[in-house]
Amino acid sequence: MNPQLRSSGSSSQSPRSPPSQPFLSVSVTDPAKMGNGVQAYISYKVITKTNLPEYQGPEKIVIRRYSDFVWLRDRLFDKYKGIFIPPLPEKSTVEKFRFSAEFIEMRRQALDVFVNRIASHHELQQSEDLRMFLQADEQTMERARSHEIGIFKKKPADLMQIFKDVQSKVSDVVLGKEKPVEESGPEYEKMKHYVFELEDHLAEAQKHAYRLVKRHRELGQSLSDFGKAIKLLGACEGNALGKVFSELGAKSEILSIKLQKEAHNLLMNFEEPLKDYVRAVQSIKATIAERANAFKQQCELAETVKLKEIDLNKLRLTRSEKLPEAERDYEVLKADSEEATRRFETIVRRMNEEIVRFQEQKTVDMGLAFHEFAKGQARLANGVADAWRSVLPKLETCSSS
Repeated sequence: MNPQLRSSGSSSQSPRSPPSQPFLSVSVTDPAKMGNGVQAYISYKVITKTNLPEYQGPEKIVIRRYSDFVWLRDRLFDKYKGIFIPPLPEKSTVEKFRFSAEFIEMRRQALDVFVNRIASHHELQQSEDLRMFLQADEQTMERARSHEIGIFKKKPADLMQIFKDVQSKVSDVVLGKEKPVEESGPEYEKMKHYVFELEDHLAEAQKHAYRLVKRHRELGQSLSDFGKAIKLLGACEGNALGKVFSELGAKSEILSIKLQKEAHNLLMNFEEPLKDYVRAVQSIKATIAERANAFKQQCELAETVKLKEIDLNKLRLTRSEKLPEAERDYEVLKADSEEATRRFETIVRRMNEEIVRFQEQKTVDMGLAFHEFAKGQARLANGVADAWRSVLPKLETCSSS
């Protein structure tokens, strides 16, 4: 998926031409290994093309590493409460896979999707942090990362654990294991139920997609081994049967290549999109947890304001000398309570918009993923049938002679 604001018009238009539409197009390309040993990492070229006036020019190319993408996601998660911040691909903890060509390409593709989801979002695309990410030099980005405080000081693995803890807490709330101050309402409960059920179904589908990829690879390897064995058997025969065996072995090796290619297509265009949506739902659950915290804070402050009002009325009746200070404290507390209410209402408004946008985009992305899956399977089935069909006449001739 690459949802971007695009324009087909040129910068120099006639007076009758419509004005150029705003666009922001981002590409994550050219992964390159940097450094050696445990310090090694992959850098990416991030190319931005835009006509938005707040950017430095029509095209900008910067070099970014995975930790820069993490920085961007953390900043957006902290500043845009209620918006479903796109997920990042997880880091490989297995050393031998970290720098494999396949893993690097999967990571590059996922990072490209991540940053374009942000760039195409009507609120996130206005973020100063996004502009910095897309335009700042490497030294500036490094300083920005090193100066973060609080949650941003934590390593990505620690941050993911925080999200898992939050998800677990929300799960406990949904399952009734905890009884905190909890928002209720049919629409909110319906959304939570949908999100948790969707996660289960997506995870199950992704698990079986992984098995399909594995099965294709194993079958491809088996056909390759079988082809080599049959070709050796044919060489021993040295007659018409030997030629047929040799051709059968060659067809097996060709089909092995087709299966390995289709396994890769399945991985990139089917399993990975499913896995990406599993991560997206986990990000939504983190936003639900933020909403739960905001609701709890709003309720607690509102209750505290009520108690302060009671105390204040008592002081007014007794004309206590503590009244001026108590009134100042009350005004501060009331302002905090009003701000907490506004913050919660903003989260609710954003989430209501986000869940609709998420469902619409999911329909498009899942439709595309399953279309690619069906098309790939049909292509593979036709290739397998054609390959075996071509050797049938020769095998029949040998078996009837």
